[in-house]
Amino acid sequence: MRIKKLKINSYGKLKEKEIELGDNINIIYGENESGKSTLLNFIVNCFYGISKNKKGREYSNFDKYMPWNGDEFSGKLEYVLEDGQKFEIYRDFKKKNPKIYNEQGEDISKNFNIDKSKGNEFFYEQTKVDEDLFLSTVVVNQQEVKLERAEQNIFVQKIANIVGTGEDNVSYKRAMDRINRKQLSEIGTQSSREKPINILQRNIEQQEKELEDLSKYEDIKYDIEENKNNIKKEIFEAENKLIILNNMKKQKEKERLEKEKIKLKENIKQENQNKIDDIIKKQKEIEQKLEEVKTNNTNKNTIRIHIIIGVILILLNIALLFVKIKPIIKIACISILFLYIIIVSIKSYLNNKQKKIEKKQEIKFRKNVELEITNLENEKKVLQSSNELIEKEIEEINSKMGLESNNTYENINSLENINEEIDKLQHEINSKNIKLHTLDLDKKNIEPKLDNLASIEEELTKNKEHKEKLYNLNESINIAKEVLNNAYEKMKKTVTPKFTNEMSKSIENITDGKYNNVRFNDEMGLIVELENGNYILANKLSVGTIDQLYLSLRLSMVEELSEEKMPIILDEVFAYFDDERLENILKYLSKRFHDRQIIIFTCTQREKEIFENLKIRVDLICLKEV
Repeated sequence: MRIKKLKINSYGKLKEKEIELGDNINIIYGENESGKSTLLNFIVNCFYGISKNKKGREYSNFDKYMPWNGDEFSGKLEYVLEDGQKFEIYRDFKKKNPKIYNEQGEDISKNFNIDKSKGNEFFYEQTKVDEDLFLSTVVVNQQEVKLERAEQNIFVQKIANIVGTGEDNVSYKRAMDRINRKQLSEIGTQSSREKPINILQRNIEQQEKELEDLSKYEDIKYDIEENKNNIKKEIFEAENKLIILNNMKKQKEKERLEKEKIKLKENIKQENQNKIDDIIKKQKEIEQKLEEVKTNNTNKNTIRIHIIIGVILILLNIALLFVKIKPIIKIACISILFLYIIIVSIKSYLNNKQKKIEKKQEIKFRKNVELEITNLENEKKVLQSSNELIEKEIEEINSKMGLESNNTYENINSLENINEEIDKLQHEINSKNIKLHTLDLDKKNIEPKLDNLASIEEELTKNKEHKEKLYNLNESINIAKEVLNNAYEKMKKTVTPKFTNEMSKSIENITDGKYNNVRFNDEMGLIVELENGNYILANKLSVGTIDQLYLSLRLSMVEELSEEKMPIILDEVFAYFDDERLENILKYLSKRFHDRQIIIFTCTQREKEIFENLKIRVDLICLKEV
């Protein structure tokens, strides 16, 4: 795999810059602050994206390299894989995912997996190299190869770790010691006494004994709860009966009131009937008086008598005309006739006048009588209507009482019996409530023991779960130890010989044959063979030699990374190399990695001059100070 071209729109201090890289050795030259580190970060961020996480630093890479003037924070990188496929990555660094184009310019971004946190994983799928591995192998910077004397032993150990385990920060012995210590301190063994597993086992045994002693209170609690439930059920049933009886009591009291209402209404009805009878009697008396008035005012017999007497007197005077009697008698008879007529006329006049007066009185009396009769009749009708209404109300009350009289307790038919039954139920409820209260007190007395029981059970469960976790952890640690041991043995048989062989070749070339054999064993760690055949510990070498040894190891690891031939990026790694060592390492790089792309970032002309003296072609890219 080779990086072909970089196009930087704006990234940190770099703007509108295009860089083309050769397939083998590339020297990117620039003085300090010219943007070499920025360019290296641009390459890494194109492949893996830029992080907004500070990771303990003052600024994140995103904040560090984002343009302050609002320029487009973007760029493009072109690269080619070993099989000849060409790709372009365009990144807008403000967005998580890039756009991936193939050689035909087709957007193939969706062809790769997109992780929620890492974004598009196209480069990992193509090379099987993640960002951490890329930075720890492909990229080598100055801080990783320059050592002070005080750090020498640490660095030798890192080399030994890589040879023994494949990781510079992983030591098999230390890992196994740490695992064993962790296993002993966090778990313990059957023979230990004050370790977690031993303490747990003692606690479990003690808690199981306490549970056995306290378990009897569970039965007591169960009996109390059962008795309470039974009493509550009985109280509930009694209270339901009490409700029914109280309803019956209310019904009986209501019936009594209704009967009193009926009685009152019947009394009113009877009074109304008495009034009706009085009215009828009074009507008859009035009618009788009216008849008497009629009789007094229409005495026809008197009139007839006067007429008869008048006729007789007239006939008598006529007869006297034909009879010879004394004239005086005749005059007397005529005078009597006239006198009678005058008297009858006067009397008739007076009678007529009296009749008129009596007629007016009769009319007035008749009107008064008729009005009184009408009033009495109306009063009678009102009383009769009232009685009819009262009769209906009585019927409705009787009917309603007949419907409500149907109840559960048919044998209790009197208010006295109901009150007696209510008192009996109330006494029963009170007695049961006292029993319930007594049971509550009994339960309250054993609650502390039950709480202690629950607490012990909970603690016992936790301890058993903890014990199970410790057993599982112990099993996992044993499996991990076994796997680690197997992996270590496999490393010693496969990877370690390859690493030591590569280091031996590298150190021989770098040191001009001074050292040509590097080995690793469990007892002494990393050792180097001297020219006289003797072996010495690697930490006995000079700091410069150890620098070269570690760099050669890092370079040899590149071979194992991926099926792709990953480029080698060296950032100011030769700053502290003397000219002889620099020439040796550059010759070694050009020869050993002739089929790989090498990118060397430097602030000096030494690398360029050595390659020119060795007549080795390089591509030179100069960065001007920005």
